[in-house]
Amino acid sequence: MSTISNAVTWFEVGTDRPVETERFYADVFGWAFAEEGTPEASYRVVEPGPDGSIQGAVRATGGVGPNYAVFYVQVVDVAESCRQAEAAGGTVLAPLTTTPAGLTLTHLADPAGNRFGVFAAPPADA
Repeated sequence: MSTISNAVTWFEVGTDRPVETERFYADVFGWAFAEEGTPEASYRVVEPGPDGSIQGAVRATGGVGPNYAVFYVQVVDVAESCRQAEAAGGTVLAPLTTTPAGLTLTHLADPAGNRFGVFAAPPADA
């Protein structure tokens, strides 16, 4: 399993509250965003981290469709990520779970109610 931290392969978050949603992910994971859409159809792409692995975007729905998000973020410490999410206005939706293989995970929600997951790889000696 990769040792990359705070990275996803690709994601898209559709939200009627793009500014608040973007601030939330910046506060929790340190992500930066760059506009690639238009003023009428904002599409803010996450700027790649040092390893280039983060690829995704926040899409403004303008309230036309439901808010949505589907992705998992690999973190170093799931419990600490939960604390950070709650401090930034998010919610922990499920208790932390550890699989028999040692993978720890849970589901969270950002302030707009978008659901996502965080996970930590099993320890190297597991």
